[in-house]
Amino acid sequence: MQATEPQDPAGAAGPAAIPDRDPGTPTPDAGRVDAAVRRARVAVMAGFLIQGASFAALVTRLTGIQDRYGLGDGTLTLVVSLVPIIAGVGSVLAENLVHRYGSKRVLWTAQPIVCLTPVGVGLGTEVWQLAAILAVFGLSLGAVDASMNMQAVAIQAREGRSVVNGFYAAWSVGGMLGAGIAVLSDHKDVALIVMYAITGAITAPAAVLAGRHYLPKSAVPAPAASTDGKPAVPWRVLLPLCAVMTVIYLGDSAVSTWGSVYADKVQHADANKALPYLLYMITQLVGRSLGDLGVRRWGALPVVRAGAVTAAAGFAVVIAAPEQVTALVGFTVLGVGLCTLVPLTFAAGALTSPRDPDAAIARLNLFNYAGFLIGTPLVGAVGDLAGFRAAMAVPLVLVLAILPLASAFAPQGEARHEGLRKDTSDR
Repeated sequence: MQATEPQDPAGAAGPAAIPDRDPGTPTPDAGRVDAAVRRARVAVMAGFLIQGASFAALVTRLTGIQDRYGLGDGTLTLVVSLVPIIAGVGSVLAENLVHRYGSKRVLWTAQPIVCLTPVGVGLGTEVWQLAAILAVFGLSLGAVDASMNMQAVAIQAREGRSVVNGFYAAWSVGGMLGAGIAVLSDHKDVALIVMYAITGAITAPAAVLAGRHYLPKSAVPAPAASTDGKPAVPWRVLLPLCAVMTVIYLGDSAVSTWGSVYADKVQHADANKALPYLLYMITQLVGRSLGDLGVRRWGALPVVRAGAVTAAAGFAVVIAAPEQVTALVGFTVLGVGLCTLVPLTFAAGALTSPRDPDAAIARLNLFNYAGFLIGTPLVGAVGDLAGFRAAMAVPLVLVLAILPLASAFAPQGEARHEGLRKDTSDR
């Protein structure tokens, strides 16, 4: 039996297969390799945690940034919208840089920049300065998001089992820590520069230390050369996953951007308006912590389908809820439904493009930002026109569209997928 099967979409596979051998007979270097992969897994998990904390610490203090620079709501929205747009450019650059230098070097270089650029936000006073700083932040953010997922999927391939959800659980922990620090700093009237200097002084050195143990370029399968004239990353098979990624982040932005507004305008909550997003984050963390066990037990395809149905049910409860308590149940269910879909989409992208999985991941990452850019104004516009109950119906319908696209998570077909699942779950 092969040690890995590159066609298995359950997350047990990777972009390249390990040569045939008896799984019970280690190679001469197996101990060293396994130790290196274990170190890389812990390091990349730390990278995800740092990324979540750095991003949350920045965006959770948007009102403080707005006050510092004297921005109106429209100007703030415009300036903040620059970040995902430029992050898309950073993701494209990362694809090219990774081919030349490897994802380890790109991630190791870009992540400290993400950690430290918010310090510039706290130092600046002019809008053009803020825009320039956020442009640097966006470029490095896109490079980190792309290369970090390349490392995560490569580690999953080396381990021969689903582990990618665990990285996103670490991101959720970091996001909650970063948001907690930002909320506490805001409550205590801590200046932006002080908070960002403290968080940068912690996260940037941690990112540098973690980077020492990322998978080196030689440990990641190189892109296979094309001998038949076909593209290394076929858009035909990647586009369904791009659509899924867009829908996931559209749904996520509906909660993160409009959850508190929904609590205020629809449920008329006097306090605890941040509860919808907090519960959503908590259940995402729990779901991601358990997600890999589900993939190993049932496979990626059933988990994706169950996640889409669960997310749609969560939106339905939110829409129908007569009071805030019921709506909070809906947001909790939403976290369970959406939690595993992003990591599984990246893993599936690598499987659909075994010649160049890193390029597939970088391109999929673009649709992360597309979902946010489309979702935030779309839900807001529908909310203004027809109310926020109607607005939440938009992501509900789109999440259900994942169901007919789910076959992209099993590129060799469901029958093949089911036949492989037992092999991978026994390792």
